[in-house]
Amino acid sequence: MKITKLKLILAAGILFSSSAAMSQDMSFFVTSAGSGQGGNLGGLAGADARCQALASVAGAGDQSWHAYLSTQGMNAVNARDRISSGPWYNAKGTMIARNLDELHQEETNNLSVENALDEHGAPVPYVGTDNQGVPLPRELQIDSNVEHDALTGTQANGMALPAGEDSTCGNWTSSDEGSAMTGHIDRRTLGPGLSPWSTAHPSAGCSQQDLINTGGSGRFYCFAID
Repeated sequence: MKITKLKLILAAGILFSSSAAMSQDMSFFVTSAGSGQGGNLGGLAGADARCQALASVAGAGDQSWHAYLSTQGMNAVNARDRISSGPWYNAKGTMIARNLDELHQEETNNLSVENALDEHGAPVPYVGTDNQGVPLPRELQIDSNVEHDALTGTQANGMALPAGEDSTCGNWTSSDEGSAMTGHIDRRTLGPGLSPWSTAHPSAGCSQQDLINTGGSGRFYCFAID
């Protein structure tokens, strides 16, 4: 009995150590949920705080985290300027990209259903495919609760969108008026080929229901900045 208990304690210690090491190396994740308030994330500061809180729960709170979000208008902020120069790894230790250029090239980054994981290492509810990898028809996706839209408010190169039409839900303070540019976390769409992870389409609006109707739940990307 004592030997069995010792084995269990040692096994638990090994699992804990492995989990802690994995989290320590994590420098990228998709939020496991949105704010629940649509596009109102409390501005960039609120979004960063959410990244930090989720990372802390996952055991990676010793690092500083920023949300991959751009703003518009006067003193616009570029999402790519808010993160480090790389490389970045997901919760399972898989490299997402080596540097900013690789991250922002659709052909060279490693974002996919398998690798764009949340802070616990889980994939987001993604667009389903058949055995040949072809996306299922829209009518078969309705009940799958797809949440593959990530709020970004950015262009494909990580730069802010021009002022004018709102693409950032009032710089991430609105859960009513406006819209948000979103990317596809799973890189999937109902059409052929890979879909952009940072710039796929605008949301239907900024309310939580608008985000759900468009194919998301208000998730966004978080990157360690140190």
